[in-house]
Order: sequence, then C-alpha cells, then structure tokens
Amino acid sequence: MSPALTADIAVIGAGPAGLAAANAAAAGGASTILVVDSAIQPGGQFWRHRTEASAGDDGHLHHGWDDYLALRAAFDASIATGVIDFRPSTSVWAVAAGEDGFILRLAPSHGPGQSPDPVVRASRLIIATGGYDRQIPIPGWDLPGVMAAGGIQGFAKQNDLLPGRRFVIAGTGPFLLPVADTVVRLGGEVAAVLESSRLSGWLPHMRSAARVPEKALEGAGYAWTFLRERIPYRTQTVITEILGDDRVEAVRTARIDCLGEVVAGTERILDDIDAVGLGWGFTPQLELPVALGADTRVDVDGSLVAVVDEGQRSSEPGLLLAGEVTGVGGAALAVAEGRVAGAVAAAEVTGRTAPGLRAERATIARHRAFAASMHRAHPVPAGWEGRLGEDTIVCRCEEVPAGAIVRARDGLAATDARSQKNMTRAGMGWCQGRECGFAVTCLSGRGGEAAPGAGHPAHAEDAAASLAQTMKRPVAQPVPLSTFFDL
Repeated sequence: MSPALTADIAVIGAGPAGLAAANAAAAGGASTILVVDSAIQPGGQFWRHRTEASAGDDGHLHHGWDDYLALRAAFDASIATGVIDFRPSTSVWAVAAGEDGFILRLAPSHGPGQSPDPVVRASRLIIATGGYDRQIPIPGWDLPGVMAAGGIQGFAKQNDLLPGRRFVIAGTGPFLLPVADTVVRLGGEVAAVLESSRLSGWLPHMRSAARVPEKALEGAGYAWTFLRERIPYRTQTVITEILGDDRVEAVRTARIDCLGEVVAGTERILDDIDAVGLGWGFTPQLELPVALGADTRVDVDGSLVAVVDEGQRSSEPGLLLAGEVTGVGGAALAVAEGRVAGAVAAAEVTGRTAPGLRAERATIARHRAFAASMHRAHPVPAGWEGRLGEDTIVCRCEEVPAGAIVRARDGLAATDARSQKNMTRAGMGWCQGRECGFAVTCLSGRGGEAAPGAGHPAHAEDAAASLAQTMKRPVAQPVPLSTFFDL
C-alpha cells in the first residue's frame, strides 16, 4: 500500500457547502486542508460552469454568481499559500474511521489512471457531497430525449447550449422555473411547465416564506420571464405518457385531483417535443455518511437525510456534514452550513474557541424553515404508481419493469429495496439505485401509498431503513479495477 497523505481536515465536495467549509477552516487556522471533488473545477452542480481551461463564464445562467466568485477567490488564495490542497477529477470511493481520524481512498473520476495519493488520513472530515435529481418513472421515460431537469440545467451551464429544441419541463417544486428560464435564455422553446402541486399549498407556509424575501424576488424574475416568453405554466398537471418511436416526439398530459387521480376529460397531447426534463425534488448523496454509520432520518419530503447538531457535527465523532446531505435547501443554506462546519472543524483541530457564527446560524434557521415549507407545498404527487403500465421501465440500468417489481413484492415478499435488488436486479446497474431507489422503495414497501415519511410518521422508521439500504455500498462510486491494485 502507498503511504498515506495526511491532513488536518478533509473536505469531500467543492460545491457551495464544500467551498465555504474549506474557506472557513483555512480562516480558522487549520494548516492542511485537502479538498476532493469529482468535477474538473470547483462550483458543484449549482455553480457548474464552462470549462475554465477553454473559456470564461460571465455567470449569465447563474444565481448568486458574485457569491461564487467571492468564495472562489478565497479558495484560490488558500491554494496559492499551500493551506488548501485541491484534488479535482477525483472520487472518494470508500471511507473508514480510524483511531486518530478518517481514512479516505481516492481514485480518478475521469478515465483510467491512479491517484497520486490513493490513501488519505485526516483528523476531521467534512462531507459536502450535495444531491441529485429524484425521479419517479413515467411510461416512455426511457426514450432518448428524456433527461433529469437538473441534467438539462447542468448541460446548459457547462456547454452554453441546449440538448434539444422544444422542451416540456415537468415535476414539482421551484427548480422547474430556473430550468425553463435557462432554456429560453439559450434560444430554446418551452412548450409548457407542468407542476403537479397546487400553488395554494404555500398558503399555510407564508410566514416562513416571508423570512426569505430573496426567494420571492427570484420567483418574480421567473414570473416575468414566463409572461414575456408566454410559457404555459399548468398546476396540478402531470405527464401521463411520453410518446415516440426512436426518441421523444410528444407527451400526453392530464390534470390530477388532490388524490392524484386523473381528472376525466383533461388529457391532451403536446406534440413536436424533442426534449423532456423531469424533476421531483432532490435526493441527498449519502453513501459516505451511511458507510461511516452516521445517524439518518426521513425528511418531510420523503428523502433520507443525515442528522447534525448546531455545529454541523454528525453522530460520528470528528465527522461533520454540510449542504444537501443534511436536507435539501439550496445554495444559501449550503454555504451557511459549510461555514459553520469549517469553523467548528478548525477549532477542534487547533484547540481554539470556535467563533459565534450567529449570522450563519440565523441563515440556517430561516432557510431550513423555508425548505420544509417548500417540501410540504410541493410533495411527490399521490397516485403515480397507478399510472404505470406493466411494462413501464422503473430501473433503466437493468431494464426492470414495474410489473416485475410488483410481482416480486406480492409473490416473493420483496418488500424493501435490497430484496428487490436480489430478486429483480432493480438497482443493480451502473447507478446502483440512485435513479430508481426512491421509486423501488415506494413500489416494494407500500404499493400505492405516498412517498416515504411524507405524512406517514408510522412508516418513517421503516422508510429510513429501506432508503438507507439503497445507500449502503462498499464502493461508493464507480472506479476502474486498477484502483484496487495498490491496496
């Protein structure tokens, strides 16, 4: 085994939370900070941008770009002084707790090769790995041209061009709005934005929304874009089927009632569509915290999230968590949590007293309340399971249809994600259940009830255990076999 690189603090992820954590740790006096990210440059998914080696980015597709530039300037300054050692294009594929800290195993995230330091030991570990789009299956969603809403946004930000010409954006939540905005900014057409929820769902939560006025201003900007571009915005409306032979050609839509049932007579077809973006919120990327045994819970949106205290400390000594892994809430929340995590970690390794961080904690409280309201106002709609056909693909990697999952549940007692993996291969493929894990958990565990934990506290413990199963992987990220030769 190669000798291990040592660091005071290791930070996994260089998105909003990771950048803020690394900067706060450097400001707090930590002398060696290793930052690892699978992308080729900092920014994460939220500030994903054009490749800096070939072109600049003026931030015209980004919110909070000035905040990114400020974080990036401090980050680069600490790299220049040697305090931060940044490892881009690198994956952490396994972590373990040792007697004096943590052991991280690294591998290149782009193509074959060997990391120059495949093993890292760190006294403190901050995980800020963010999240990814949550998906539910729809008949026809395996056709070329169907993407996650976040995939469209990421493609556009990195390439400054679109993966299609005429789009339908569908799902639930405010994230649908910036995706549509990006499409029209780059010259595409949005045939419709379909929101499955009712906007009246916000009415009980106006107090928490009022505490984050910047969100209202952002929403007003999107509203103006929709008016100017005449983008249809339809609430309580879903895609019931995606149509096409070799790729997307049209979508069938319908209004749904409060129980998720299709309202008779409301079906219609939107044709001449070559791209569909689907988004039902986000799922925290928890493989590494789960591998370390960190406590988790089911959040109000049905996602599994990690539990932290006011200092962003997890249940495992020395492990701190920040950003979407503690609950999906946006970039401003992630930055505030990252600053707290970095400052607390630095205080622990230097023996200094951690700063008060009153402003950061106030930001966290406001944005956490807003996020909870958002999740309650935009739940995954009921009734989606009933709109699946026998042959509707649920696990796209292994091409497992809904009928196979239901038969395994009813006939083989495959009532959790791990059993389904064994019986049907759902979740066995390249993404290891990241794409289908939520849907498989719902289909196998309750057969038609609402999302795990969403309004069903009696099921929360079972849902947490089942969702955690989809996160338990001895190899957290796909890596080449050559990675193991140096162990």
